[in-house]
Amino acid sequence: MTQAGRNEPDPSTATARARLAADRADTLARAAALSRDFDGIVAANALVAVDDEHDPEGGSTAFERAHVATLMARARDHLEELDRALERLEQGQYGLCEGCGRMIPAERLEIRPAATTCVRCAADPRRPPPPA
Repeated sequence: MTQAGRNEPDPSTATARARLAADRADTLARAAALSRDFDGIVAANALVAVDDEHDPEGGSTAFERAHVATLMARARDHLEELDRALERLEQGQYGLCEGCGRMIPAERLEIRPAATTCVRCAADPRRPPPPA
């Protein structure tokens, strides 16, 4: 706990914080790139008279715009998940399964740093928690 009277941070907490920060930075970069792509699609469509009903390219540009918008929404949702994970970390609740209350295995948190459930509970969200 202490070295020369100082409190040292828990290495697992520092690792989790670094993993969450890295995932957050990657997600922010992906969201920014998607936003630029979306703006490019909108700008390109503004330069041409698009009639989605009769233009052979209209359907594909509408699909592309919708696809990028969906990816942007997923990135925003993931950022919210990461922010909630950081809050759980600050509260000492990070890594606890919301379904059964047990620790989420480190391997799962390494792959999905914002995970809120263990694999068992994620596979069957209706599964009741084990007896205390």
